[in-house]
Amino acid sequence: MGAGASILSVVLLIAMSGTATRAQETQAVPTPVTPAPQSGSQTSGSSTSQATTSGTTAAAPVVRRQVAHPNAGAVEPVDGPLTGAAHAAAQGATTQPVNRSVDAGTIRVRTRLVNVAVNVVDAHDAPVGGFEQKDFLIFEDGGAQTIAHFEREATSPLSIVLAIDASETVVTSERLEREAAKHFVRATLRPQDEIALMEFADNVRELVPFTNQAKRIDEGLGEIRRGDETALYNAVYAASDRLATTSAAAGRRRVLVVISDGGDSVGGKRYEEAVEEAQRAGAIVYTIIIVPVEADAGRNTGGEHALMQLAEDTGGKYYSVVDPKDLEPAFRHISDDLRTQYLLGYYAPEVGSEFRRIKVRLADVAQNDKYNLRYRTGYFADAK
Repeated sequence: MGAGASILSVVLLIAMSGTATRAQETQAVPTPVTPAPQSGSQTSGSSTSQATTSGTTAAAPVVRRQVAHPNAGAVEPVDGPLTGAAHAAAQGATTQPVNRSVDAGTIRVRTRLVNVAVNVVDAHDAPVGGFEQKDFLIFEDGGAQTIAHFEREATSPLSIVLAIDASETVVTSERLEREAAKHFVRATLRPQDEIALMEFADNVRELVPFTNQAKRIDEGLGEIRRGDETALYNAVYAASDRLATTSAAAGRRRVLVVISDGGDSVGGKRYEEAVEEAQRAGAIVYTIIIVPVEADAGRNTGGEHALMQLAEDTGGKYYSVVDPKDLEPAFRHISDDLRTQYLLGYYAPEVGSEFRRIKVRLADVAQNDKYNLRYRTGYFADAK
């Protein structure tokens, strides 16, 4: 090969070598990707994606989170980059439950507060005050319960139904009866209380619906009409059903005051049905038994005993009246009784019998022999 050819070969080799070098310089060099540290558990439902571009730094990882929208019940996905410490925290965070509730106000609690009004009296039937919550024990179906609410000399509101026997068998002075009832209403009714007036004879009639105005009861007492029969148990049932419609808020006490001789003479509700309705309503029943002639062999002692038992089973009290003038003291005793009650409340167990039996005792054993406690003996689990 001549000198010119040799020189040409050297030039071509140099040119080819430069081209190869430039080709190497322009070739994209892959950037190594370092996997994110796996500290802790991965957020549930999240995924990470990473992209690389020639000559650029890898983008920050994107975490897909489930975030509840503040104005919607459903959850919607929200994407957003988490960098640095926030990303590390997200990688190590534990999954949180998603709250799918639209309105926290719809949460319902199945437990039920049972209020029990208790009267503590001495051997002379005089009220005894001064006891505290720690002084009482309460049981349901034999099981001890925790007292969750307590009032001394209960100030909780009252809903009272005054049911008056207007039959001819109740021989008394209408004027004295009305005056005694008027005095009772004025002595008992407070701003937070309400009272309704019913009469019963051949049938049951509500003369005045629940009101806080004593004047309206006075006017209703003047509208009582005499009848021939005595729908006693129908009246107890109807009055209890009426009490069941009153609000149970603020520990409201439901009270039924019945004036009668106890001689039911109208078909309809039976005694057992009337008692059950009173217990379902949580009513405290006070009975004023009109005794026409105390020594009369033909008087309805069975009816009188029914009224006595009704009062005892519901935590109330009965009073026997021979002289119409004794109506006033009887009403006064009822008013005093309501003002000196203790109110005990406990949360009922979720399981138990249909009819739950209640027992209240004083913590001091010696005081149980000294004082007498009056309270309702039980309630129905599905009470109104």
